[in-house]
Amino acid sequence: MTTLFEKNITTEERILQLRKELLHHQHLYYVESNPEMSDLEYDALFDELTKLEEENPEFDDPNSPTKRVGSDLTHELPEVEHTIPVLSLDKAYSADDVLSWIQRTEKNLNTTFDVVIEEKIDGSSIVLYYEKGELKRGVTRGNGSVGNDITENVKTIREVPLRLPEPVTCVVRGEIFIPTERFEECNKEAGGVYANPRNLASGVLRRIKSSETAQFPLHIFIYEGYFEEKGFTKHTDILKRMKDLGFKTNPNVGVFSENPNRTDSPATAGNFGEIADYLKTITEKRQDIDHEIDGLVIKINEISAREDLGFTGHHPKWALAYKFESPQAETTINDITVQVGRSGRITPLAILEPVLLAGSTISKATLHNQAYIEVLELAIGDTVTISKRGDVIPAVEDVVEKNEKGFTTFHLPETCPSCKSKLKMDGAHLFCKNRQCNDRKLNALKFYVGRKQMDIENLGGKTIEYLCEKGFFRGIPDIYKFDYETLVEHEGFGEKKIALIKEAVEKSKEQPFHRLLLSLGLDELGTKAAELLIKNGYNSFEKIVALFQAGEEEKLLKIDGFGDKTVEALRENFTDKENLLLIKELTELGLKTVDEGFEEVRINDSLADTKWVITGTFENFKPRDLAKDEIIKRGGEVTSAISKKITHVLVGENAGSKKDKAEKLGLTIVAEKEFLEMLA
Repeated sequence: MTTLFEKNITTEERILQLRKELLHHQHLYYVESNPEMSDLEYDALFDELTKLEEENPEFDDPNSPTKRVGSDLTHELPEVEHTIPVLSLDKAYSADDVLSWIQRTEKNLNTTFDVVIEEKIDGSSIVLYYEKGELKRGVTRGNGSVGNDITENVKTIREVPLRLPEPVTCVVRGEIFIPTERFEECNKEAGGVYANPRNLASGVLRRIKSSETAQFPLHIFIYEGYFEEKGFTKHTDILKRMKDLGFKTNPNVGVFSENPNRTDSPATAGNFGEIADYLKTITEKRQDIDHEIDGLVIKINEISAREDLGFTGHHPKWALAYKFESPQAETTINDITVQVGRSGRITPLAILEPVLLAGSTISKATLHNQAYIEVLELAIGDTVTISKRGDVIPAVEDVVEKNEKGFTTFHLPETCPSCKSKLKMDGAHLFCKNRQCNDRKLNALKFYVGRKQMDIENLGGKTIEYLCEKGFFRGIPDIYKFDYETLVEHEGFGEKKIALIKEAVEKSKEQPFHRLLLSLGLDELGTKAAELLIKNGYNSFEKIVALFQAGEEEKLLKIDGFGDKTVEALRENFTDKENLLLIKELTELGLKTVDEGFEEVRINDSLADTKWVITGTFENFKPRDLAKDEIIKRGGEVTSAISKKITHVLVGENAGSKKDKAEKLGLTIVAEKEFLEMLA
């Protein structure tokens, strides 16, 4: 290993030498998977370069390998015009559709050609611009003409070359993704709001601090290139050229020819007649791939044929996307409204043109947060694909067509739509911090009386709204203080209904302490946290409050399952004056504020070490979360995504694609009747 002292070279020469050597070893490790030095040796070189750059800022280089770690400085994501066409693809949903497209293309070209079939990575599309071998810009797809400059974030991806081995000027397109097996872990770190690896990758790439992007395992495959140099006759030549320049390309490529024995044909996977079997094989094997693919891309291989075919305003005529599954429904976003949750969280809601999906008419879908909207680059008027996540929650999955009215990406307001307080960003979400906000108080009451919380029957959402509107309810204690007999003078409240409400309110006072604890809806205080508190001796409000008043919260950090974030949130909750006043009132009103155990949540360990996915609708579990509760009570775990780690899949009516995926993976399928027997 050369050093300044051994070879008497200048500081600048040593910096250049280290950069070249580190970029070489990064390529060997991340692209070729063939490292030549140990991590310790690599770290020593990296640390030396970092130190030299810090001491000699005059030799700064934006494409130094040290830039991979990102920066804590915030940066904007300005809009940039693309210099190449970044269009969508026309779609096909069957092998017959693909073969028909090939036949039509043959007639239009009146010449022979090959087709290349590549995986359609379900990730975040990116366009990389290189000038004389240097990475200058990384830009999102955007609307095809304009995208956001996310260069600093792209540089953190170690498979992206910062400097090419030749002074080549080119533009390449690729797909950035997160491996499937890392999704759940990474999504939890990102706030748990992303529905799939594609949206998580897109959201992470839009962080305003590149150091945050660098914390996620982002990968890339490059699939298309546009070069100043001429002489390429086929797409396969471009793929080889890109690989030689250090770009990571997907090795899973099939090439098919009308006549595989043609002398000018590249190495082929078969003839056109074998394409249908190839599509079927890849479709069946996609569950075994370590990244998500939502289809395959069929391209004409010959560059001259591409030039002859050209483009429409929407897609190239020389390429086609074969989708594994047809969109479940397409509709238009008529409007986007904003909801304020009990914690103050701001959630955008898409108001859809009503559309039939899986037997029900869908007119609304959650959009989670601003980052989710920006990932999709979503605007009012866009035509979108929607699905039912977990077979229940409607969600906007993708934009099919941009609106023609000129509406741009939707942005959440700066003030609360209910109380007009200025909103504040906390993690991935905006929050209204005004605890007197009417919407916050209303939704806190609705949550408290819900079936999974205090379960106060006959005091439903509409009744709560009415009582709040009239000023009868201002907070949770009013549920127990209010004189319901006075409602007899109000329309819709007969003596029988009033009696039922009073009975349910009194009955709720008998709910165990852990149920009351969960019903307060405190931040980071879910079922697992409540169970851990009680099992470890903190089985009353008095003991929990005393713990934090004494400043002994470090005791919780010694409990397996509690992290810094949860403990800090609990400390804020149980030292807050308003919360302490609420606890005092509920105690005086006669609710149970002490619990001797957690038996009602944990019955036994009969399902310990099992991991479940629940899909479909059930006769005995309405809502479906009741089945989830039964599994958790018996020591099992429930998640939403099918993977090889799942031990059981509980299947009801209209189970959908999750059942098919589970069967392909050979997972244990459990019907409702069998599940009831297991519980018994």
